[in-house]
Amino acid sequence: MRVELDTGPAATGELIPEPEPQAACGFTAEDYAQVLADLLPRGWAWPRDPLSVLMRVFAGLAVEYSRIHNRDCDLLREAYPGTASEALADWERITGLPDPCLPASSSLQGRRRAVLFKLAARGGSSHEYFIWLAKILGFDITITEFSPFRAGRNRAGDRAYGSDWSHAWRVNAPEVTVVPFRAGQSTAGERLREWGNAVLECVLNRYKPAHTILQFGYSGG
Repeated sequence: MRVELDTGPAATGELIPEPEPQAACGFTAEDYAQVLADLLPRGWAWPRDPLSVLMRVFAGLAVEYSRIHNRDCDLLREAYPGTASEALADWERITGLPDPCLPASSSLQGRRRAVLFKLAARGGSSHEYFIWLAKILGFDITITEFSPFRAGRNRAGDRAYGSDWSHAWRVNAPEVTVVPFRAGQSTAGERLREWGNAVLECVLNRYKPAHTILQFGYSGG
């Protein structure tokens, strides 16, 4: 399985897509027992009676076949960090997590988002790139750029920014960004809500172009 991280989503603002469910997953022991029975030749020596010795043997074998098959399907889920559980600690290890900007999260959802962020942060300088990175972490932002006041282009009433503002930009975000508990992404015992902007400020200051000055503006609730 291959997940493309360097092209595509950043240009459109989409998150890294999750892999589609595998149609071959979910086989039960009953399914395998039926498959084994269907492979038998016809005749009195090959009874299909569920209480026959042959079908009971198949039923016993089918339990293990089903277990192995579904563990293979688990491996497919673990191969993608957005759905990983058992292998999530290994994903964190190879992406260098936790780190000063992305400390160890108490939630499964937070840990997955952090891994996806580290894999996606391949470098960029466009508005779309930083908006996309923030979205992966659960933040909805906009970006404002500034330019110095210039005669002939600006007019009375415009703000008189100096030349230093050529390299300044501002991230606009809600005053409070809430990440709620989500079925399928969270686990029993986790908080129903988490919030705070420290992660947003830390990671964007880390990945911003080195020559720029980044400000943060918060509004609303």
